Amino acid sequence: MDFVTQFGLLSVGIIISAIAILGFVVFFNDPKSSTNKNFLSFCLLTIAWGTLNYLSYRISDPKISFWLLRFSIFSAVWHVFFLFKLLYSFPESHIDLPKSYNRALVPVVIITAITTLTPFVFKQVTETSDSGKILSVTNGPGIILFAIVILAFVISSIAVFVQKVIKGNPELKVQLRPTLWGIILTFSLIIIFNFIFPAFLNNAKFISLGALFIFPFILGTSYSIFKHKLLNVKVISTEVLTFLLALVILIEMITSDSVSTLIFRGTIFLLVIITGILLIRSVRNEVQQREQLQVLTTELAGANEKLKALDLARAEFISIASHQLRTPPATVKWYLSAVLAGDYGKVSKSLAEPLKKTEQTNNHLISLIEDMLNVSRIERGKMEFLFELTNVEELAKFAYEQLIPQATNKKLQLTYLPPKSPLPQVMADKEKLRQVMNNLIDNAIKYTKEGFIEVAISRIGGDIHFQVRDSGKGINMEEQSAIFQKYSRGKESIKQSAGLGLGLYVAKIIIDQHKGKIWAESAGTGKGSTFMWSIPIQNDLKLTTLVDFAPVPSLPPVS
Repeated sequence: MDFVTQFGLLSVGIIISAIAILGFVVFFNDPKSSTNKNFLSFCLLTIAWGTLNYLSYRISDPKISFWLLRFSIFSAVWHVFFLFKLLYSFPESHIDLPKSYNRALVPVVIITAITTLTPFVFKQVTETSDSGKILSVTNGPGIILFAIVILAFVISSIAVFVQKVIKGNPELKVQLRPTLWGIILTFSLIIIFNFIFPAFLNNAKFISLGALFIFPFILGTSYSIFKHKLLNVKVISTEVLTFLLALVILIEMITSDSVSTLIFRGTIFLLVIITGILLIRSVRNEVQQREQLQVLTTELAGANEKLKALDLARAEFISIASHQLRTPPATVKWYLSAVLAGDYGKVSKSLAEPLKKTEQTNNHLISLIEDMLNVSRIERGKMEFLFELTNVEELAKFAYEQLIPQATNKKLQLTYLPPKSPLPQVMADKEKLRQVMNNLIDNAIKYTKEGFIEVAISRIGGDIHFQVRDSGKGINMEEQSAIFQKYSRGKESIKQSAGLGLGLYVAKIIIDQHKGKIWAESAGTGKGSTFMWSIPIQNDLKLTTLVDFAPVPSLPPVS
């Protein structure tokens, strides 16, 4: 195999490899796209046309060469037709030629393509006796029809593409300009050297370079893809790797020293191309899945932001509603206290008992509303802490004494264990810490049917330790980890007492802001429980602090 033949085969092999890989890469980018389907069809016809062109010139048998030449111009007709379809549909994903176009153009293409296989276009070819290569072609009258159809499609295709580039946005213009110049240069070379020269100047020596003339189109399209990142980098890297492997095998193939080696290496070359295309498809699918996952992640983030806004709106609503609800039960409490104290006259024993129960229920309602307000403040980051030096022992004793009547009514033994030695003062919010103590003792009374409740406060190391131990219903293992969560209530708790499961959640937030910890212990259901919290004596809290521990975005405007 001489150098010219090797160079021709190498150039054809390189172009075929590049355009096959490029065609399938674009197709796999979106197999359902009309543009991508037309691009792949155009690439496959380009490969067929370039291969037939090369073989028609290189095969010495005049009969075979003659038919190869006819098939090459047969494919050329379809080649320019799919060029027109490609540029007409570009860059839309779902657009194709209108029915009127198909009714008018498809019959013309079919008739022209069929005539290329008859003497109406090419009558014969002339060969030299010394080289055996085709040098001239004898035309038939149908060459005019062929020329008109080819030129019409090429000019119309370029005109359509130019119009889209002009009307496109500035970014699209920059991206498509290299592809446009590649198309213009490619088809200018093809028309001049593969049509005008052999058909009208009887010079066919450039026919074998037909595939090489496709290079400007490949270069322009590839430049647009690489430069403007029209495809994922990982897909492009796989494409480049496949092309380089195919190129190495191609070079080995054209330097083969025997027919068997040539056939073997040619088979390997085709397998590399096919395997590479399948690999590119696999990589593209992986990239597409990652892109879809990224889109879902973005959508989820957006949905999460909307949920935050809705949650904030809910918190605002609860805050407003709770504020409105505070006044009636507060007024009821004031009047009930006055009635029971005898301010409106002596209360009979038969009336005193239901009034006390009403007062107790009303107090529960006030406590529930206060919990709702605290939760709404927490969620909106508006819960204020007034830290000052506090005698925690006095708070514990006050909370205990305040709930003695409630325990007495249930015939429960409520005891208080003071510290063995005076406790140091700590920086704390008096009202909120008392609220936590009150909540734990009140819960113990609610969920203990009979037995005892023991309240104790002491110093353990560098911490103030408070606990409430009872002989009540206890806590099973499954519920112990969730009782301090918002709206969390055990099954037995729901049966025994009304509530929303907010008290312990608020208590945990308050103790957290005192840099302490709160927890519960229980041997199991029916075995009682112990609720405890501890806060450090040296907690480094500053006097009068507004803690914004739950920042949330502002509400979006109401449309």
